Amino acid sequence: MPSPIVPILLAGGAGTRLWPVSRDALPKQFLPLVGGLSTYQETLKRVADPMFGPPLVITGPNFHFFARRQAEEVGVDATVVIEPLRRDSAPAIAAATAIALARDPDAVVLALAADHIILDVEAFRATCLAGRAAADAGKIVTFGIRPTEPKTSYGYILPGEPVGAGGVNVVKSFVEKPDAATAARYVLDGYLWNSGNFLFRADVLLSELKRLEPEMAEAIAASVDGAKSDLGFLRLDPAAFARAPQKSIDYAVMEKTDRAAVVAGDFRWSDIGSWDALFDITPANADGNVLQGPVVTMDTQDCVVHSDGRLTTLVGVRDLVVVSTSDAMMVVPRARSQEVKELVAKLKSEKRPEATDHKRGHRPWGYYESIDLGERFQVKRIVVIPGGVLSLQKHRHRSEHWIVVRGTAEVTTGTEVRDVHENESIYIPIGTVHRMANRGKIPLELIEVQTGSYLGEDDIERIEDVYSRT
Repeated sequence: MPSPIVPILLAGGAGTRLWPVSRDALPKQFLPLVGGLSTYQETLKRVADPMFGPPLVITGPNFHFFARRQAEEVGVDATVVIEPLRRDSAPAIAAATAIALARDPDAVVLALAADHIILDVEAFRATCLAGRAAADAGKIVTFGIRPTEPKTSYGYILPGEPVGAGGVNVVKSFVEKPDAATAARYVLDGYLWNSGNFLFRADVLLSELKRLEPEMAEAIAASVDGAKSDLGFLRLDPAAFARAPQKSIDYAVMEKTDRAAVVAGDFRWSDIGSWDALFDITPANADGNVLQGPVVTMDTQDCVVHSDGRLTTLVGVRDLVVVSTSDAMMVVPRARSQEVKELVAKLKSEKRPEATDHKRGHRPWGYYESIDLGERFQVKRIVVIPGGVLSLQKHRHRSEHWIVVRGTAEVTTGTEVRDVHENESIYIPIGTVHRMANRGKIPLELIEVQTGSYLGEDDIERIEDVYSRT
């Protein structure tokens, strides 16, 4: 019986085309865009099967705690690898593949984007099984998707001669995103969409990388050799990783190798590259609208409307994307939904904090959310997960009042440690060394009122931190 396939989940992308829901501070792979689970969690569940081994997750230095927490929520024990900076998919896949190879010299790896949606899980697993023999034989197998229409937002693959049995073919050519007329011709000529998911022997991929991108291969090998364990995570060596050229796996390997093969996936798939893509994966109502959250429409057709909590209403419009969050709203014609990336770039150039940050800030211990902000005060809702511990810290410019509304807070002020229960409060004066922890079994929730001359998050002087952030 063949050894289980090692899944690698790439979970470090930004997803700016799904702004304002997806932002740099918490991108789309960790958000429940369709259904109650994030796309990352759905991907973890997709490979929770005996044909797969425990997954390797590679993500950035701001998301590793969140990635582990979301894996635990769906009952998956994942190894989380921290890439020090974004270098595109080739270095990330290479690093995780090298780790898999060090664990098993015969490892077969399945590299998956954590922000894709696949609706037919059994068909997906059958496609993995179909590609396994070609991968065992030394092919680097990419998953092609049979086009449902001539999309211009995807790359295309032209299958060539068959590779044994099982519906695997050599790759005759990779083609970048075409114009509408060319895409229509590709569909008629039997091209497949390039899904950006790959199945291969670990030693084969790394051998091809060494041949085709020796500088990248050397840098990645050094970053894995110098990796260190950090609170249960594996942190790649930052100096070595930074030497790797920034390239996608398509450019670095797939378009140059003579080992590329493609297997056609008969499953519904989307990379959710824009808000308009929700039409491909979400049922529309009788008016052709895809609605999520508290939304009411009248005389409205063929719109995507997503609300993160606020009542959002549309009257007498069609072919729009409307996205409403607690701190931003976006309205764009469906045909121009790919331009959201340029909108985010404009917001960043104007230094708008909404371009990158959510009102809810996630931390290893839980999250906080700004409720109100004035010239000399700020009100926050803070939730600390069971076992969560904030850093031992002090502030130079603000005092804080904490009011516990759920659970029990263990509060350190100076040398004193005390429990603060529901409906109790405590005052933290300016300059006082303090810490809060949740030693209980349920989430701790409190309201924090800050007062002072400066209320920025950088007014935190950490003295000790269980998450190594000092």
